[in-house]
Amino acid sequence: MKSKTKVSVPALFALLVAFLATAALVDAQTASRFLGTVTAVSGTTLTVKTDAGEVHQVDVPSTASLKQIAPGVKDLSTAQTIEFGSLATGDRVLVRLDPNAPAGASTALQIIAVKQADLAKKQEQEREEWQQQGVGGLVKSIDTGSGDIVITIGAGPQAKTITIHTNKTTVLKRYAPASVRFDEAKVGSIDQVHAGDQLRARGAKNATGTEMTADETISGSFRNVSGLIPSIDTGNSTLVVKDLATKKQVTIHVTADTQLRQLDEQMATRLAAMLNGTGGGFGARGGAGRGPGAPAGGQGGSPRAGFGGGGGFDAQQLFSRAPAIKFTDLKKGEAVMVVATEDGSGDTAITLLAGVEPLLEAPAASQNLLNWSLSSGAPDAAQ
Repeated sequence: MKSKTKVSVPALFALLVAFLATAALVDAQTASRFLGTVTAVSGTTLTVKTDAGEVHQVDVPSTASLKQIAPGVKDLSTAQTIEFGSLATGDRVLVRLDPNAPAGASTALQIIAVKQADLAKKQEQEREEWQQQGVGGLVKSIDTGSGDIVITIGAGPQAKTITIHTNKTTVLKRYAPASVRFDEAKVGSIDQVHAGDQLRARGAKNATGTEMTADETISGSFRNVSGLIPSIDTGNSTLVVKDLATKKQVTIHVTADTQLRQLDEQMATRLAAMLNGTGGGFGARGGAGRGPGAPAGGQGGSPRAGFGGGGGFDAQQLFSRAPAIKFTDLKKGEAVMVVATEDGSGDTAITLLAGVEPLLEAPAASQNLLNWSLSSGAPDAAQ
């Protein structure tokens, strides 16, 4: 959903950490290791920033073992020995500290690296796979015994269902609280998936497109809020929305990761008419919204939360065409549609679409748009 892609810990490092936890090279009694991104190289000193924001400066002696692996590799059988000089800023590294180093010294015993260029290539490949093999929608039912998950794509008369078959080799992930960043998702289990969740899957579909054997899924619980803004707190980057569905006021947190866009009045009016069955609809104009965005309603794209397809139109393409706005552009009394995810501190906006007054005034339109689903949003399969 962000327009800028940041290289962060991808799925391969979750596998790497799991491997290192059981591999012989890790001393189970020594917890002195950290994973992060190289931010500086000076002399024999490596500066690494972890994903938690901690900064470590570690000396790398000539006796340290330096290995390089390819993204996605689960063991060190194909690892290559590298020189310290080949390490560069942006590389991902797992550093194991020397337990016998003098007190107060931070000395590397072993470094396992994945090069930034290899990460970028792997991420691009993952984005293409999600675009070509991805489907997404709202979870209708789950059978934990068989591993089958039924999802609904679209809304109203255009809605259809797809059965997602999972097995012991399927990677099942859940978004972290208040996040739709793929790299922050955690591997989970099928019993964490619930009806009403948004889920995206990648794998092989049958000839009719009604079934898929999934290689990977990612799911999460998201909230859709549509209504008018009675108040805005710019200092705390929050706004209050009076939800039309519940008639309650909801405080929404807007972060740097929130994607904010605004429909112009003409487009909003046409969209409302189309969803109400009184308009001619929108044509596919040259594939707009694909790469970085891809068709919504489960036709492809990286696994990000956003406005899914409903009522026979591609809302993600419309959303992608709408101009981006800033939080300070929002006004009291304005109508918005928000996809949010919840954590302990409240609702955090993932996407926010303003300029939607005609949609909220059209019952059929607002009802259809309540069924937003996972869609592409941006090419961030591994940010």
